[in-house]
Amino acid sequence: MTGSSLTGTDRETLDVYAARAQDYVEQNERAMENDPQLAAFIAACPKGGKVLDLGCGPGVSSAVMAKAGLAPIAMDASDEMLKLAARHRGVTTLLASFDDIDGEDIYDGVWANFSLLHAPRAAFPGHLARIRRVLRSHAPFYIALKLGTGEARDPIGRLYTYYEEEELLQLLHAAGFTPQNTVHGESTGLDGTVAQWISVACHG
Repeated sequence: MTGSSLTGTDRETLDVYAARAQDYVEQNERAMENDPQLAAFIAACPKGGKVLDLGCGPGVSSAVMAKAGLAPIAMDASDEMLKLAARHRGVTTLLASFDDIDGEDIYDGVWANFSLLHAPRAAFPGHLARIRRVLRSHAPFYIALKLGTGEARDPIGRLYTYYEEEELLQLLHAAGFTPQNTVHGESTGLDGTVAQWISVACHG
């Protein structure tokens, strides 16, 4: 596990995830094993490819990727979440924040499933630009966010930035991504409330 300054990370949000890490596993493990978006992402990556699970939480998605033959790097700013992620065979963990994304042409895919919604809106374009740089040419990028406007804390204290579809697609295009498939849905979150969400599958 590599250390990080974790700059730009909201402490209250991290504290919630630290306290509710096992709850998060129980709520999401079965869903991710059967998630069609994750299956499509895996299929778009080369066999044995090195992929970044950005804001991996307890590593549920990374575990599915590893079982499918990929080499996932499970990255999160929560040490408690990474301890859970490290239990999965074939998963490498990385303690880091979005600000720590660095390098060029490193990954064969980046999976950002309900993670970048915790970044401040002003920082979001920079995060997308760095993700584009670390991706190899034409590699897949998947992002899922909650739909809405503005920034707010949820009932259990996590900080969220909300996006409408048009704004998100414009930001992805500006960062050099080509959106290929957009999916809308709704689900009950860790806070017990039902939220509308959007996911976009892209390539660089």
